[in-house]
Amino acid sequence: MLIRTHDNGFNHPLGSEITPQAAYQNRRQWLLSAAALGGAASWAGRVAWAQAGTTRPGKLAALPGRTSSVAGATTVEKPTSYSDASSYNNYYEFGTDKSDPVATAKTLKPRPWTVAVEGLVNKPGNFDLDSLLKLSPMEERIYRLRCVEGWSMVIPWVGYSLAELIKQVQPQGGARYVEFVTLADNKQMPGLNANVLDWPYVEGLRMDEAMHPLTLLAFGMYGEVLPNQNGAPLRLVVPWKYGFKSGKSLVKIRFTDKEPRTAWNVAAPQEYGFYSNVNPQVSHPRWSQATERRIGEEGGLFAKRRQTQMFNGYEPQVGQLYAGMDLRKLF
Repeated sequence: MLIRTHDNGFNHPLGSEITPQAAYQNRRQWLLSAAALGGAASWAGRVAWAQAGTTRPGKLAALPGRTSSVAGATTVEKPTSYSDASSYNNYYEFGTDKSDPVATAKTLKPRPWTVAVEGLVNKPGNFDLDSLLKLSPMEERIYRLRCVEGWSMVIPWVGYSLAELIKQVQPQGGARYVEFVTLADNKQMPGLNANVLDWPYVEGLRMDEAMHPLTLLAFGMYGEVLPNQNGAPLRLVVPWKYGFKSGKSLVKIRFTDKEPRTAWNVAAPQEYGFYSNVNPQVSHPRWSQATERRIGEEGGLFAKRRQTQMFNGYEPQVGQLYAGMDLRKLF
């Protein structure tokens, strides 16, 4: 994400983007990826190593998920190491540097936790964390993550389609959008004292986007519950959009007939639109989106860049959502 300057603009942070390559990979993740490849020779060595046995990467509570049958839910790309995925984060409520969240998010208390569902639904209410965990079977989804800053990861999330919760609360006919509000607590989040965004952080989706089976309500990653710095205890993951669209530490889900005013669109409307779909042909006003740097690859900041895919590679699954729309204006 981008940091507000005194000139009411934004700087693209680069200094913290050099991350050492970690050797650790989650055992279950390797096995699932290898199976998806049909035992391809390039994965044979990794599978044999994984079978030797490892411990849980973050030493947090286990949260296993069954293999998902949702189309596009499991990429066979090499997963980002847990150490990188859990230490290289944009979570401004805990600081603006990539290394700040892992250092300061220990103050976040993910239990007890309640999510309020309100607005244009027939069954509004407050859902505690345990009831949400039991609402639908957990699945493991191995998604590509693309940041608007031009870097990417591959992360095995654990959760279920947001549509499962939406069906439970029964949206009314006039509900066209879903607004997501994240926690904003000065006692738990030191970054709220910085003049970066208008808190709380708010994001939104069109109803058909929210109902798409790839839109994930995530409670874990790498077979464990979410670390605080990655959005504990639950977050949104929308893999075909830039990462800032996936709100962390959700406390409210609101159904509305009006397009929500989202955090980055309010802060910089000339740079961030409502849709923010990954589109290599539409540059950010200050840099290209045509290529990306995969975190963890050799070379750090100077690693060879790869071509970005339309809708982050999920065009076969979600392209029809935007049929007839001018994709040049979807940033």
